Amino acid sequence: MTTRYHVELTPTERAELETLTSGGRQSVRRIKRAQILLAADAGAPDEMIAATVGVGTSTVYRTRRHFIEGNLERALAEAPRPGAERKLTGTEEALLVATACTDPPAGRARWTLELLAGEMVRLTGHETLSRETVRRRLAENDLKPWRRDMWCIPRLDAEFVARMENVLELYAEAADPKRPVVCLDESPVQLIGETRTPIPAAPGQPARQDYEYRRCGTANLFVLLDAHRPWRRVKVTQRRTARDFAVCLRELVDRHYPAAERIRVVMDNLSTHAAGALYEAFPAPEARRLLRRLEFHFVPKHASWLNMVEIEIGVLRGQCLARRIAERARLEAEVAAWEQRRNAEGAQIRWMFTTERARQKMPHAYPVPQHEIAHAA
Repeated sequence: MTTRYHVELTPTERAELETLTSGGRQSVRRIKRAQILLAADAGAPDEMIAATVGVGTSTVYRTRRHFIEGNLERALAEAPRPGAERKLTGTEEALLVATACTDPPAGRARWTLELLAGEMVRLTGHETLSRETVRRRLAENDLKPWRRDMWCIPRLDAEFVARMENVLELYAEAADPKRPVVCLDESPVQLIGETRTPIPAAPGQPARQDYEYRRCGTANLFVLLDAHRPWRRVKVTQRRTARDFAVCLRELVDRHYPAAERIRVVMDNLSTHAAGALYEAFPAPEARRLLRRLEFHFVPKHASWLNMVEIEIGVLRGQCLARRIAERARLEAEVAAWEQRRNAEGAQIRWMFTTERARQKMPHAYPVPQHEIAHAA
């Protein structure tokens, strides 16, 4: 077949195209056009070029024409493609989003792409609608109706505000050795062992461990953090019963703060976090002796983020526990080393959230509007 547009490259153009096709970061379309021009310059017919490069003969024809009628850059350039017309109108897209935000049909736990496509066919004049069209429109609106995220949703009422401000005022106080503020919480740990010996790191090769592991039981960590000085204590226990909690508090009173008149303990609303735990673990005189030195302060329900020790537990997990530890003895040794080093470094949590900021950032949590309070004052 006679070709209308004969390509004859100059030595400079040929060298440029050979460099382009030999490597480097170029788009696939640009490389294919360069291959077409090189093959055309060598005298290959369009059908052979199309089969070799993996394009249609019309693409070969257009590339020849753009080179002859324009220049090399025009032949290599990618003209913007208009794309197909959107299947859904703006109104229909809004309907899709609204539908995806409603409850799914009876008998189905959640919306799927197929369900939404079928529902849109029923609600609109479309005869068919592909799941890919639905997926793209939902992606544009950052919507994934098949997902469910689990959250502890707090009840923002007067009780929430009272507990929150109580804790925030404790954090805002100056350090008082006679009345320290100690944050307490528990954190479960799974003891995990290796099934095969890990391979240590080497130059050019990261450390490797087998994806299989063996379960070696569980342990619990009682984590205590002083809100006003760089001190923390991690106690490893087998469980986290009321008795374990009581023993931890006795150590806090007699071993860690023997000179304190009153230790104010910030903690969450776990059922074992109660004065009765001490009476369950010790004789009444001993329980009363300890409680005279303790003062409990509870964060709001579903608001454990207000407990400063939660931040410290995150640091502990990231710096020390992000690995496989099989034996409780080794867990105790590793945690003790972490605790000693962090205390020696003087590490301390800088708490930035204050009562004033809470009133500014969370006005919806206050039963009485804050501007009315300010006016009354």
